[in-house]
Amino acid sequence: MRILFFGDSITDAGRNREEDFNLRSYGLGYVRSVAGTLMCEDPDKYEIINRGVGGNRIVDLYSRIKIDCWNLEPDVLNILIGVNDVWHEVGKNNGVELPRYEKIYRMILEETKERLPNVKIILCEPYILKGRTTEEKYDEFLAVKEYAKVVKRLAGEYGCYFLPLQDKIDAYTEKYGVGVCFPGGVHPAIAGAQVIADEWLKLFKEQIDK
Repeated sequence: MRILFFGDSITDAGRNREEDFNLRSYGLGYVRSVAGTLMCEDPDKYEIINRGVGGNRIVDLYSRIKIDCWNLEPDVLNILIGVNDVWHEVGKNNGVELPRYEKIYRMILEETKERLPNVKIILCEPYILKGRTTEEKYDEFLAVKEYAKVVKRLAGEYGCYFLPLQDKIDAYTEKYGVGVCFPGGVHPAIAGAQVIADEWLKLFKEQIDK
């Protein structure tokens, strides 16, 4: 089973781009935790590929979807994207407005289902927290939650699996503090990456890998 993770820096997590299927190719985030768990269970059953790229917005995913997704023919495709569509607007006036985000996300889903009719798709909920990077303009960053609503709706419309993250992350950070888990408000520390990985594995085991 080939599982491909597609997204921004949360997925990228400093991965080595030179080759796949080695320790550094998974990055230092949630993908590495997922890969470690699944490949420990059955190294012959699973192939894990990380195609996260730091700084990506939905438009960037669309621009590279053929080479980084379709050509690799995954059995399971995981997408986590949305925070940079807001962040780039807050910081550089180069974000992706909500209607355009939805339009391009639809294009990704429709065209992927045409190219890979048997692929199972997991759509992860983009999340946001008040951390040292986001707190100054947190009211603007809260727009991420509107993007999350779009993702949930699209998952229902296109028959994808939806992975909710915001509530679980909120609960964990309330208990242990944002600084421990997601210090900047976006990128996970090791504990935050494990929270995402645990939620992903729960969905995967219960609904996909039966």
